[in-house]
Amino acid sequence: MTDALAITRDLIRCPSVTPADAGALGVLEALLKQAGFETHRVTFSEAGAADIDNLYARIGTEGPHITFAGHTDVVPPGDETAWSVGAFSGEVKDGYIHGRGAVDMKGGIACSVAAVIEYLRGNDGKPRTDGMGSISFLITGDEEDVSINGTVKLLKWATERGERFDHCVLGEPSNQEVMGDCIKIGRRGSQSGTLVVEGKQGHVAYPHRASNPVPDISRLIVALSDEPLDHGSAQFQPSNLEFTTVDVGNTAGNVIPGLARAKFNIRYNDCHTQESLRALVEERLAKACGNRIRARIDWLPSNSNVFLTKPGAFTDLAVAAIESVTGRKPELSTTGGTSDARFISSYCPVIEFGLVGQTMHQIDERASVADIATLTKIYRGILDRYFA
Repeated sequence: MTDALAITRDLIRCPSVTPADAGALGVLEALLKQAGFETHRVTFSEAGAADIDNLYARIGTEGPHITFAGHTDVVPPGDETAWSVGAFSGEVKDGYIHGRGAVDMKGGIACSVAAVIEYLRGNDGKPRTDGMGSISFLITGDEEDVSINGTVKLLKWATERGERFDHCVLGEPSNQEVMGDCIKIGRRGSQSGTLVVEGKQGHVAYPHRASNPVPDISRLIVALSDEPLDHGSAQFQPSNLEFTTVDVGNTAGNVIPGLARAKFNIRYNDCHTQESLRALVEERLAKACGNRIRARIDWLPSNSNVFLTKPGAFTDLAVAAIESVTGRKPELSTTGGTSDARFISSYCPVIEFGLVGQTMHQIDERASVADIATLTKIYRGILDRYFA
Protein backbone atom coordinates (compact mmCIF):
# COMPACT_ATOMS: atom_id res chain seq x y z
CA MET A 1 0.00 0.00 0.00
CA THR A 2 1.08 3.58 -0.61
CA ASP A 3 1.42 5.78 2.45
CA ALA A 4 -1.83 7.68 1.81
CA LEU A 5 -3.84 4.50 1.22
CA ALA A 6 -2.42 2.83 4.33
CA ILE A 7 -3.24 5.89 6.44
CA THR A 8 -6.77 5.97 5.02
CA ARG A 9 -7.22 2.30 5.92
CA ASP A 10 -5.92 2.80 9.46
CA LEU A 11 -8.25 5.77 10.00
CA ILE A 12 -11.31 3.95 8.63
CA ARG A 13 -10.63 1.08 11.03
CA CYS A 14 -11.17 3.52 13.92
CA PRO A 15 -15.00 3.59 14.26
CA SER A 16 -15.06 7.28 15.14
CA VAL A 17 -18.79 7.92 14.84
CA THR A 18 -19.21 11.44 16.17
CA PRO A 19 -18.46 12.29 18.96
CA ALA A 20 -16.27 9.19 19.53
CA ASP A 21 -12.60 9.36 18.60
CA ALA A 22 -11.91 5.60 18.70
CA GLY A 23 -8.18 6.12 18.25
CA ALA A 24 -8.25 8.10 14.98
CA LEU A 25 -6.39 11.12 16.33
CA GLY A 26 -3.79 8.79 17.83
CA VAL A 27 -3.04 7.36 14.39
CA LEU A 28 -2.34 10.85 13.05
CA GLU A 29 -0.44 12.05 16.10
CA ALA A 30 1.98 9.12 15.94
CA LEU A 31 2.72 9.74 12.25
CA LEU A 32 3.24 13.47 12.70
CA LYS A 33 5.43 13.09 15.77
CA GLN A 34 7.64 10.68 13.87
CA ALA A 35 7.90 13.26 11.07
CA GLY A 36 9.13 15.91 13.51
CA PHE A 37 5.93 17.78 14.32
CA GLU A 38 5.21 19.26 17.73
CA THR A 39 1.77 17.89 18.61
CA HIS A 40 -0.95 18.89 21.05
CA ARG A 41 -4.08 16.99 22.02
CA VAL A 42 -6.67 19.46 23.27
CA THR A 43 -10.03 18.53 24.77
CA PHE A 44 -12.87 21.03 24.95
CA SER A 45 -16.04 20.80 27.03
CA GLU A 46 -19.31 22.67 27.15
CA ALA A 47 -22.57 21.95 28.94
CA GLY A 48 -25.04 20.14 26.73
CA ALA A 49 -22.41 18.90 24.29
CA ALA A 50 -20.00 15.96 24.28
CA ASP A 51 -16.36 16.49 25.26
CA ILE A 52 -14.29 16.53 22.07
CA ASP A 53 -10.63 15.64 21.61
CA ASN A 54 -8.77 17.67 18.96
CA LEU A 55 -5.27 17.59 17.48
CA TYR A 56 -3.00 20.47 16.57
CA ALA A 57 0.44 19.78 15.10
CA ARG A 58 3.06 22.12 13.64
CA ILE A 59 6.53 21.95 12.17
CA GLY A 60 8.54 25.12 11.59
CA THR A 61 8.50 28.45 13.38
CA GLU A 62 8.60 31.00 10.57
CA GLY A 63 6.22 32.11 7.87
CA PRO A 64 4.66 31.55 5.51
CA HIS A 65 2.39 29.19 7.43
CA ILE A 66 0.00 26.84 5.64
CA THR A 67 -2.35 24.64 7.63
CA PHE A 68 -4.26 21.53 6.55
CA ALA A 69 -7.59 21.12 8.31
CA GLY A 70 -10.07 18.29 8.62
CA HIS A 71 -12.20 16.08 10.82
CA THR A 72 -11.88 12.44 11.79
CA ASP A 73 -15.43 12.01 13.09
CA VAL A 74 -17.92 10.33 10.76
CA VAL A 75 -21.67 9.89 10.50
CA PRO A 76 -23.19 6.56 11.62
CA PRO A 77 -22.92 3.71 9.09
CA GLY A 78 -26.64 2.97 9.11
CA ASP A 79 -27.62 -0.65 8.52
CA GLU A 80 -24.23 -2.35 8.54
CA THR A 81 -25.71 -5.54 7.08
CA ALA A 82 -26.46 -3.54 3.92
CA TRP A 83 -22.76 -2.83 3.33
CA SER A 84 -21.01 -5.06 0.81
CA VAL A 85 -17.95 -5.05 3.11
CA GLY A 86 -17.53 -4.06 6.75
CA ALA A 87 -18.38 -0.42 7.35
CA PHE A 88 -15.12 0.03 9.26
CA SER A 89 -13.02 -2.59 7.46
CA GLY A 90 -11.00 -0.31 5.21
CA GLU A 91 -11.05 -3.11 2.66
CA VAL A 92 -9.61 -2.45 -0.79
CA LYS A 93 -11.81 -4.01 -3.45
CA ASP A 94 -12.17 -3.42 -7.20
CA GLY A 95 -9.98 -0.32 -7.12
CA TYR A 96 -11.72 1.33 -4.18
CA ILE A 97 -11.11 1.53 -0.45
CA HIS A 98 -14.39 1.00 1.38
CA GLY A 99 -15.64 2.25 4.72
CA ARG A 100 -17.35 5.04 6.55
CA GLY A 101 -15.22 8.17 6.21
CA ALA A 102 -13.29 7.00 3.14
CA VAL A 103 -14.48 10.10 1.28
CA ASP A 104 -15.74 12.33 4.10
CA MET A 105 -13.03 12.88 5.04
CA LYS A 106 -10.46 10.44 6.33
CA GLY A 107 -9.14 9.91 2.82
CA GLY A 108 -8.51 13.63 2.42
CA ILE A 109 -6.68 13.84 5.74
CA ALA A 110 -4.56 10.81 4.86
CA CYS A 111 -3.55 12.38 1.55
CA SER A 112 -2.50 15.65 3.20
CA VAL A 113 -0.46 13.85 5.87
CA ALA A 114 1.23 11.62 3.27
CA ALA A 115 1.97 14.61 1.00
CA VAL A 116 3.47 16.64 3.85
CA ILE A 117 5.66 13.76 5.05
CA GLU A 118 6.84 13.19 1.48
CA TYR A 119 7.56 16.90 1.06
CA LEU A 120 9.57 17.02 4.29
CA ARG A 121 11.70 14.09 3.12
CA GLY A 122 12.68 16.01 0.00
CA ASN A 123 13.11 14.64 -3.48
CA ASP A 124 16.41 13.02 -2.52
CA GLY A 125 14.91 11.26 0.50
CA LYS A 126 16.80 13.44 2.96
CA PRO A 127 15.04 15.72 5.49
CA ARG A 128 14.69 19.29 4.33
CA THR A 129 16.97 21.76 6.02
CA ASP A 130 15.96 24.93 4.18
CA GLY A 131 13.89 27.60 5.92
CA MET A 132 10.67 26.60 4.24
CA GLY A 133 8.25 28.26 6.66
CA SER A 134 5.67 26.29 8.66
CA ILE A 135 3.12 23.52 8.08
CA SER A 136 0.42 22.59 10.56
CA PHE A 137 -2.63 20.37 10.95
CA LEU A 138 -5.94 21.36 12.57
CA ILE A 139 -7.88 18.13 13.11
CA THR A 140 -11.16 17.89 15.02
CA GLY A 141 -13.64 15.19 15.99
CA ASP A 142 -16.69 17.49 16.07
CA GLU A 143 -17.65 18.41 12.51
CA GLU A 144 -20.47 15.98 11.77
CA ASP A 145 -22.51 17.01 14.81
CA VAL A 146 -23.00 20.33 16.62
CA SER A 147 -19.51 21.76 15.93
CA ILE A 148 -19.26 23.30 19.39
CA ASN A 149 -16.10 21.78 20.87
CA GLY A 150 -14.10 21.34 17.70
CA THR A 151 -12.53 23.63 15.10
CA VAL A 152 -14.06 26.86 16.39
CA LYS A 153 -12.45 26.37 19.81
CA LEU A 154 -9.25 24.85 18.46
CA LEU A 155 -8.66 27.96 16.36
CA LYS A 156 -9.24 30.20 19.35
CA TRP A 157 -6.89 28.08 21.48
CA ALA A 158 -4.17 28.20 18.82
CA THR A 159 -4.52 31.95 18.36
CA GLU A 160 -4.23 32.56 22.08
CA ARG A 161 -0.93 30.61 21.93
CA GLY A 162 0.32 33.06 19.33
CA GLU A 163 -0.31 30.90 16.25
CA ARG A 164 -0.97 32.81 13.03
CA PHE A 165 -2.16 31.12 9.85
CA ASP A 166 -1.49 32.51 6.39
CA HIS A 167 -3.54 30.02 4.33
CA CYS A 168 -5.54 26.84 4.82
CA VAL A 169 -6.49 23.82 2.73
CA LEU A 170 -9.53 21.94 4.05
CA GLY A 171 -9.74 18.41 2.67
CA GLU A 172 -13.53 18.14 2.38
CA PRO A 173 -14.75 16.14 -0.64
CA SER A 174 -15.16 19.11 -2.97
CA ASN A 175 -15.00 17.40 -6.37
CA GLN A 176 -18.36 16.62 -7.97
CA GLU A 177 -17.70 14.05 -10.69
CA VAL A 178 -13.95 13.62 -11.20
CA MET A 179 -10.77 14.74 -9.49
CA GLY A 180 -9.92 18.30 -10.39
CA ASP A 181 -13.36 19.57 -11.37
CA CYS A 182 -14.05 21.86 -8.42
CA ILE A 183 -12.48 23.94 -5.64
CA LYS A 184 -14.75 25.41 -2.99
CA ILE A 185 -13.72 29.00 -2.31
CA GLY A 186 -16.76 29.96 -0.25
CA ARG A 187 -20.07 28.85 1.16
CA ARG A 188 -23.43 30.48 1.64
CA GLY A 189 -24.52 31.18 5.19
CA SER A 190 -27.24 29.18 6.91
CA GLN A 191 -29.99 30.61 9.11
CA SER A 192 -32.94 28.67 10.53
CA GLY A 193 -36.09 29.82 12.26
CA THR A 194 -39.69 28.97 13.07
CA LEU A 195 -42.69 30.93 11.86
CA VAL A 196 -45.30 31.00 14.65
CA VAL A 197 -48.89 32.06 13.93
CA GLU A 198 -51.29 32.66 16.81
CA GLY A 199 -54.96 31.82 16.52
CA LYS A 200 -57.72 31.00 18.94
CA GLN A 201 -58.80 27.44 19.67
CA GLY A 202 -62.42 26.54 19.20
CA HIS A 203 -65.04 24.09 17.93
CA VAL A 204 -65.18 23.64 14.16
CA ALA A 205 -68.98 24.09 14.27
CA TYR A 206 -68.56 27.60 15.72
CA PRO A 207 -65.77 29.19 13.67
CA HIS A 208 -66.91 32.71 14.61
CA ARG A 209 -65.78 31.98 18.16
CA ALA A 210 -62.30 30.88 17.06
CA SER A 211 -59.47 32.11 14.87
CA ASN A 212 -57.96 29.45 12.64
CA PRO A 213 -54.17 29.86 12.18
CA VAL A 214 -53.93 27.18 9.46
CA PRO A 215 -55.12 29.31 6.49
CA ASP A 216 -53.06 32.21 7.84
CA ILE A 217 -49.81 30.26 8.08
CA SER A 218 -50.44 28.92 4.59
CA ARG A 219 -50.70 32.47 3.24
CA LEU A 220 -47.58 33.54 5.08
CA ILE A 221 -45.57 30.56 3.83
CA VAL A 222 -46.49 31.46 0.26
CA ALA A 223 -45.73 35.15 0.84
CA LEU A 224 -42.29 34.49 2.31
CA SER A 225 -41.40 31.81 -0.25
CA ASP A 226 -42.54 33.47 -3.45
CA GLU A 227 -40.55 36.70 -3.45
CA PRO A 228 -36.82 36.16 -4.16
CA LEU A 229 -34.42 37.26 -1.45
CA ASP A 230 -31.95 38.38 -4.14
CA HIS A 231 -30.76 37.42 -7.60
CA GLY A 232 -27.31 36.16 -6.68
CA SER A 233 -23.94 37.91 -6.75
CA ALA A 234 -20.66 37.67 -8.63
CA GLN A 235 -19.52 34.56 -6.74
CA PHE A 236 -22.75 33.15 -5.29
CA GLN A 237 -26.02 31.70 -6.51
CA PRO A 238 -29.27 33.32 -5.28
CA SER A 239 -30.25 32.93 -1.65
CA ASN A 240 -33.17 30.61 -0.98
CA LEU A 241 -35.71 30.26 1.85
CA GLU A 242 -37.18 26.79 2.21
CA PHE A 243 -39.96 25.72 4.60
CA THR A 244 -39.36 22.22 5.89
CA THR A 245 -42.18 21.47 8.37
CA VAL A 246 -45.70 22.66 9.20
CA ASP A 247 -47.21 21.65 12.53
CA VAL A 248 -50.35 22.52 14.51
CA GLY A 249 -50.00 19.85 17.19
CA ASN A 250 -53.65 18.89 16.75
CA THR A 251 -54.92 15.31 16.93
CA ALA A 252 -58.63 16.15 16.96
CA GLY A 253 -60.63 16.50 13.76
CA ASN A 254 -63.27 18.76 15.28
CA VAL A 255 -61.03 21.33 16.97
CA ILE A 256 -59.65 24.50 15.41
CA PRO A 257 -56.04 24.73 16.65
CA GLY A 258 -54.80 27.72 18.58
CA LEU A 259 -51.27 27.82 17.19
CA ALA A 260 -49.45 26.86 14.02
CA ARG A 261 -45.69 26.57 13.44
CA ALA A 262 -43.56 26.15 10.34
CA LYS A 263 -39.80 25.58 10.38
CA PHE A 264 -37.60 26.99 7.63
CA ASN A 265 -33.98 27.35 6.60
CA ILE A 266 -32.34 30.09 4.55
CA ARG A 267 -29.11 29.61 2.60
CA TYR A 268 -27.93 33.15 1.95
CA ASN A 269 -25.16 34.76 -0.08
CA ASP A 270 -22.97 37.82 0.37
CA CYS A 271 -25.80 40.19 -0.54
CA HIS A 272 -26.76 39.88 3.13
CA THR A 273 -25.37 39.77 6.62
CA GLN A 274 -27.16 37.67 9.21
CA GLU A 275 -28.65 40.86 10.69
CA SER A 276 -29.80 42.36 7.39
CA LEU A 277 -31.27 39.03 6.29
CA ARG A 278 -33.36 38.71 9.45
CA ALA A 279 -34.52 42.31 9.09
CA LEU A 280 -35.59 41.69 5.48
CA VAL A 281 -37.62 38.58 6.36
CA GLU A 282 -39.22 40.32 9.38
CA GLU A 283 -40.21 43.25 7.16
CA ARG A 284 -41.83 40.96 4.60
CA LEU A 285 -43.65 39.08 7.36
CA ALA A 286 -45.08 42.29 8.81
CA LYS A 287 -46.29 43.34 5.37
CA ALA A 288 -47.95 39.96 4.76
CA CYS A 289 -49.63 39.93 8.19
CA GLY A 290 -51.18 43.37 7.84
CA ASN A 291 -53.28 44.36 10.85
CA ARG A 292 -55.07 41.02 11.19
CA ILE A 293 -52.65 38.07 11.43
CA ARG A 294 -50.63 37.68 14.63
CA ALA A 295 -47.30 36.05 13.80
CA ARG A 296 -43.65 36.12 14.77
CA ILE A 297 -40.39 34.42 13.86
CA ASP A 298 -38.33 32.59 16.48
CA TRP A 299 -34.80 32.70 15.06
CA LEU A 300 -32.30 29.98 15.94
CA PRO A 301 -28.70 30.94 16.81
CA SER A 302 -26.35 30.42 13.87
CA ASN A 303 -22.59 30.31 13.45
CA SER A 304 -22.82 29.45 9.76
CA ASN A 305 -22.05 32.79 8.17
CA VAL A 306 -21.35 33.40 4.50
CA PHE A 307 -17.67 33.52 3.56
CA LEU A 308 -15.58 33.91 0.44
CA THR A 309 -11.89 33.50 -0.34
CA LYS A 310 -11.46 35.91 -3.22
CA PRO A 311 -9.65 34.54 -6.27
CA GLY A 312 -5.99 35.56 -6.23
CA ALA A 313 -2.47 34.22 -5.77
CA PHE A 314 -3.46 31.39 -3.41
CA THR A 315 -6.33 30.10 -5.53
CA ASP A 316 -4.17 30.45 -8.65
CA LEU A 317 -1.48 28.34 -6.97
CA ALA A 318 -4.01 25.61 -6.13
CA VAL A 319 -5.49 25.67 -9.63
CA ALA A 320 -2.01 25.29 -11.14
CA ALA A 321 -1.23 22.30 -8.89
CA ILE A 322 -4.52 20.61 -9.76
CA GLU A 323 -4.22 21.26 -13.49
CA SER A 324 -0.65 19.95 -13.62
CA VAL A 325 -1.74 16.59 -12.15
CA THR A 326 -5.23 16.10 -13.61
CA GLY A 327 -5.10 18.17 -16.81
CA ARG A 328 -8.31 19.90 -15.67
CA LYS A 329 -8.79 23.50 -14.65
CA PRO A 330 -11.16 23.36 -11.66
CA GLU A 331 -14.21 25.55 -11.26
CA LEU A 332 -14.05 27.99 -8.35
CA SER A 333 -17.35 27.17 -6.64
CA THR A 334 -19.40 28.40 -3.69
CA THR A 335 -22.17 25.78 -3.86
CA GLY A 336 -23.03 23.17 -1.26
CA GLY A 337 -23.67 23.07 2.46
CA THR A 338 -21.67 24.26 5.42
CA SER A 339 -18.26 23.08 6.62
CA ASP A 340 -15.64 24.06 9.18
CA ALA A 341 -14.25 26.46 6.59
CA ARG A 342 -16.81 28.95 7.93
CA PHE A 343 -14.76 29.13 11.15
CA ILE A 344 -11.34 29.07 9.49
CA SER A 345 -12.23 31.93 7.14
CA SER A 346 -12.14 34.36 10.08
CA TYR A 347 -8.44 33.56 10.59
CA CYS A 348 -7.04 33.17 7.07
CA PRO A 349 -8.02 32.53 3.44
CA VAL A 350 -9.26 28.95 3.06
CA ILE A 351 -10.07 26.68 0.13
CA GLU A 352 -11.74 23.28 0.18
CA PHE A 353 -10.30 20.58 -2.02
CA GLY A 354 -10.53 16.85 -1.40
CA LEU A 355 -11.84 13.66 -2.98
CA VAL A 356 -14.91 13.09 -5.18
CA GLY A 357 -17.93 13.32 -2.88
CA GLN A 358 -20.47 11.10 -4.64
CA THR A 359 -20.66 8.36 -1.95
CA MET A 360 -20.23 10.42 1.23
CA HIS A 361 -22.75 9.53 3.96
CA GLN A 362 -24.01 6.59 1.87
CA ILE A 363 -24.04 2.84 2.38
CA ASP A 364 -20.81 1.49 0.81
CA GLU A 365 -18.99 4.82 1.04
CA ARG A 366 -15.76 4.38 -0.90
CA ALA A 367 -12.86 6.28 -2.40
CA SER A 368 -10.97 5.41 -5.57
CA VAL A 369 -7.43 4.22 -4.92
CA ALA A 370 -6.36 6.17 -8.01
CA ASP A 371 -8.04 9.33 -6.65
CA ILE A 372 -6.17 8.99 -3.36
CA ALA A 373 -2.90 8.86 -5.26
CA THR A 374 -3.96 11.85 -7.36
CA LEU A 375 -4.98 13.94 -4.37
CA THR A 376 -1.66 13.22 -2.63
CA LYS A 377 0.20 14.44 -5.73
CA ILE A 378 -1.93 17.58 -5.84
CA TYR A 379 -1.27 18.40 -2.19
CA ARG A 380 2.44 17.84 -2.82
CA GLY A 381 2.22 20.20 -5.77
CA ILE A 382 0.54 22.84 -3.62
CA LEU A 383 3.37 22.57 -1.07
CA ASP A 384 6.07 22.78 -3.75
CA ARG A 385 4.52 25.94 -5.17
CA TYR A 386 3.67 27.46 -1.79
CA PHE A 387 7.22 27.32 -0.50
CA ALA A 388 8.94 27.91 -3.85
